[in-house]
Amino acid sequence: MFNPTVDFIHTVAWSDIPAPAQMMARQCLLDLLGVAASGTQTQLSQLINNHAIEHFAKSDNSLGSGLLFDGRLCSPLGAAMANGMTIDAIDAHDGYKPSKGHAGCGVLAALLAFVGNEVDPNAFTEEELLTCLVIGYEIACRAGVALHDSTSDYHTSGAWVALAAAAIGARVMKLSHLLTREALGIAEYHGPRSQMMRCIDHPTMLKDGSGWGAMAGVSAAYLARSGFTGSPAISIEANSQAHFFADLGRRWLITEQYFKPFPVCRWAQPAIVAAMKLQALHDVAIDDIAKLSIGTFHESCRLATAAPTTTEQAQYSLPFPVAAALKARRLTVNEIDGDGLTDDAVVQLSRSIELYEVDAYNDAFPAQRISEVTISLKDGRVLESGPTEADGDPDNPLHLDEIKSKFNLFAKPVIGQERSEKIVKHVMGMAEIKQAITHFNTLIYSPGVA
Repeated sequence: MFNPTVDFIHTVAWSDIPAPAQMMARQCLLDLLGVAASGTQTQLSQLINNHAIEHFAKSDNSLGSGLLFDGRLCSPLGAAMANGMTIDAIDAHDGYKPSKGHAGCGVLAALLAFVGNEVDPNAFTEEELLTCLVIGYEIACRAGVALHDSTSDYHTSGAWVALAAAAIGARVMKLSHLLTREALGIAEYHGPRSQMMRCIDHPTMLKDGSGWGAMAGVSAAYLARSGFTGSPAISIEANSQAHFFADLGRRWLITEQYFKPFPVCRWAQPAIVAAMKLQALHDVAIDDIAKLSIGTFHESCRLATAAPTTTEQAQYSLPFPVAAALKARRLTVNEIDGDGLTDDAVVQLSRSIELYEVDAYNDAFPAQRISEVTISLKDGRVLESGPTEADGDPDNPLHLDEIKSKFNLFAKPVIGQERSEKIVKHVMGMAEIKQAITHFNTLIYSPGVA
């Protein structure tokens, strides 16, 4: 049975991908690696990396897959899970608005897991690595929208990233079209359909399910190769869902990703931008504020943790990062982890912030994420931001220099300036010549200096 999605997975070449999508692939890769470097410093990453080494050891006759900026090897399943969760440990990676989630985090984790264990690094080219990355984004984004269209429950990104992970495995391992269909069916069936809003209401290390989705998809491809059968992937093959994949190879969804300026949930970022713009315009100090209120959409209002005690709670908070940004006049990882969580002035303001829903902003979600901020000052002035969206959306993208600066901000404290600059130069020049991935592997797997 001919399936155009399966055909796309196996036949698309780097030369078929238009220049804007090629450039976006490099930018996404760079951004994800910067977030991963920062993520290695979290307790979440350290726990999951050790778990992968202990419980997902590589077999004696396999190459093994690397843990990012760690230096250790484990099985492809363990690496997919651990690297996906390491990237997701800092909520600063790219996303796709229609799917209400993140493709790149799990896609890159799965891709690196397969490439590490299945190919000769001296023969596998960086051009093919980027091609597989693009394939992953194209499958993941469409699968996410198809899943949300077919079920009322709001599932984490891992639920649909699993299909992209299986697709990448089928490409890398050169599975037949029949086995590719089996892999996609297994991945969809076993993908982690975890409830996103549960983790919004009760933030923990569970987060967006990306690591589990990557692991499920990697496992699905290996199972299919060994002869394990799976039901058809309904999100791709059902008549009611097939239209989501009809434009594969014509519309490149990787170009429609957003990039985050700040290391917190995207739903909080419009309010952060609004508050910081008011602060810059009127030179507001945190001690000048008598009252602060935020009007936003329902999902953003659910980010209600006001006094977080963990970085996970801070990343899934609306009031706290707004208060932290006003205190520090910036918002980096330092403000949402460690000592940043115990700043009395930030906690006090965060506890006092009023959140309310705006019908128009609910109606606009998820195509737009809009918030408004009102700051009442102790001198009697009232400052209003009006409707505000965050920077980094496809119609208001971050410039390449901003993405590079963000990478350096996240990566330099972990791997040092020299190595950070080498990664930027290397990634942005990828696929200009058909060179092997050997040097790239050295740059991304060697342990950090911090």
